[in-house]
Amino acid sequence: MRLAYAPCGIFERNYMMKMNFYNSMSRSKEAFKPLKDNHVRMYTCGPTVYNFAHIGNFRAYTFEDILRRVIKFNGYGITQVMNLTDVDDKTIRGALEQGVPLKHFTAPFIASFFDDLRILNIEPAEVYPAATDHIPEMIALIQKLFDKNLAYKSDDGSVYFSVAKLPSYGKLANLDRTKLRAGSRVSHDEYEKESYGDFALWKGWDANDGDVAWDAPWGKGRPGWHLECSAMAMKYLGASFDLHTGGIDNLFPHHENEIAQSEGATGEPYVQLWMHCAHLRVNGEKMSKSLGNFFTLRDLTDKGWSGREIRYVLINGHYRQPLNFTFDALDAARVSLARVDECIDALSAMAAPGEQALPEWAQRAQLAFSAAVNDDLNLPEAFAALFNLVREANSALSASALAPAAASAVLELLASFDTVLGVIHFGRKSQCAEIPAEIQSLVDARATARTEKNWAESDRIRDLLAAQGWSIRDSKDGQRLKKL
Repeated sequence: MRLAYAPCGIFERNYMMKMNFYNSMSRSKEAFKPLKDNHVRMYTCGPTVYNFAHIGNFRAYTFEDILRRVIKFNGYGITQVMNLTDVDDKTIRGALEQGVPLKHFTAPFIASFFDDLRILNIEPAEVYPAATDHIPEMIALIQKLFDKNLAYKSDDGSVYFSVAKLPSYGKLANLDRTKLRAGSRVSHDEYEKESYGDFALWKGWDANDGDVAWDAPWGKGRPGWHLECSAMAMKYLGASFDLHTGGIDNLFPHHENEIAQSEGATGEPYVQLWMHCAHLRVNGEKMSKSLGNFFTLRDLTDKGWSGREIRYVLINGHYRQPLNFTFDALDAARVSLARVDECIDALSAMAAPGEQALPEWAQRAQLAFSAAVNDDLNLPEAFAALFNLVREANSALSASALAPAAASAVLELLASFDTVLGVIHFGRKSQCAEIPAEIQSLVDARATARTEKNWAESDRIRDLLAAQGWSIRDSKDGQRLKKL
């Protein structure tokens, strides 16, 4: 069961608090406020749907989800646009290899992406534009660049952006423009910083594109990857908007080229503040199929991990620091979430409506949590505030020092925390009604081991239960078992 308590009343002080975010453009933290109307307009780079998304992708998507939730936590409205890149070098190559139309090739990966978002409790964006549905907007944008003398047609029918004609080009990636070779071109979508040059806005059709092509005034072809985001972002958010996010690998060339196209066409600042998350590593190494550490979300759920356990690991680190994803971290997430569940169960058992101020220790946790999330999404400190609250609540419960109305207020506070974190379950019972026979046998064996003071065997059985998805805790009333 999801949220049973909703933040309101005593938590209104959180609204319109000062948020500070690190701007990749200025390379410093900046106070953030929407450009207009206390409503944030945000563009987030979505998936290229040529395969199933992997956990490295979801490091970025959960970061963007936390950002969205923090903005709402502070009382602002939001319009988020996340694109679906369904035409680029990779999608076309995949469709040709399978011998199917482009839309047929990308459809299952799009469906899987939305399933994965639900599993990870990632809030849906307001708009998910697909590139192939916005070709007219892309053609119109290229025409504006022709009109500004920033685009030119090559002999093969492709259209390129002339970076030498835009003095501000390279400001996001801090490029050394003296290394730019005049007239050098990059036709493929992804390339290294050292090889930058004029980039493709429109790729003239050739046999490698199969039947993927659209008619344009300058010839048959299809848009370049970078152009797609500029056209869709400005259609739904305007020529200038508040936030643009993505993984650090998107910073160059993709985001740099977005800025060039957009500002070159409109003459207006494209984005107020840029935010990028660092890479995810698995067991300390770059994720790679050859290393056997490449995981999609379904790979992990098939191994018995829940969406909220995976989400916990993905968000429990600072987004600008590399994240090391391990199975030990998933084990720790399972134990940590069980602690929170047990505290909520205990609070729920005694909570009752009534007028009651938050205990002082809960007020401290509230302030610490708000300060943490508003300081450039400092999730490690936010989780520290959460677990300080859980520890204090457990102490008060053990000492019978918490009134029913106060317990209800603490639950409400936990619910407000979860509007940001998205990992807490409410309204669950600690004792499971149906326990498989083999699990009950282990529970009984552990009880015997503890009676015999065989602590090593007790711990072994506890770990065995955890590996099978069950948490067991000792209390004055005996063992407490919970399905994780």
